[in-house]
Amino acid sequence: MILISSCLAGLKVRYNGTDSLDERIQRLVLENKAVTVCPEIMGGFSTPREPAEIVGGDGEDILDGRARVVEKSGRDVTELYIKGAYATLQKALELGATKVILKEYSPSCGSAVIYNGDFNGTKLVGVGVTTALLKRNNIDVFSEEDFFTDIK
Repeated sequence: MILISSCLAGLKVRYNGTDSLDERIQRLVLENKAVTVCPEIMGGFSTPREPAEIVGGDGEDILDGRARVVEKSGRDVTELYIKGAYATLQKALELGATKVILKEYSPSCGSAVIYNGDFNGTKLVGVGVTTALLKRNNIDVFSEEDFFTDIK
């Protein structure tokens, strides 16, 4: 079984109430080959919500206590991101998922690139909180951009 970011399957759960539909990924769900998850919703956020970025590092640094996730207004929401990451890990373990497709650039889901924490659109190499936790537990994480070319 594959876990997929809910927004990629067409669910309107992104911070601004939209989706990031990828029809190839949605097809996996419709064919019962994948199950959707949204770490941010599972962590306790609602939709819409204020945009958030990782400040001081990436998801690895969050898990190690060296960085934090903050909303644009400055509110620290690190604990909700960690809660969502652990809920996603639990779901992956329950389903026996060995592969996960998550939305690139997200502070939860980014698998190679995230925003830099300045809320100015600048990106940097790094992973989101959920991706970091899943990888620490030997679960392969792909973005929607690389899944269909990297998966074997």
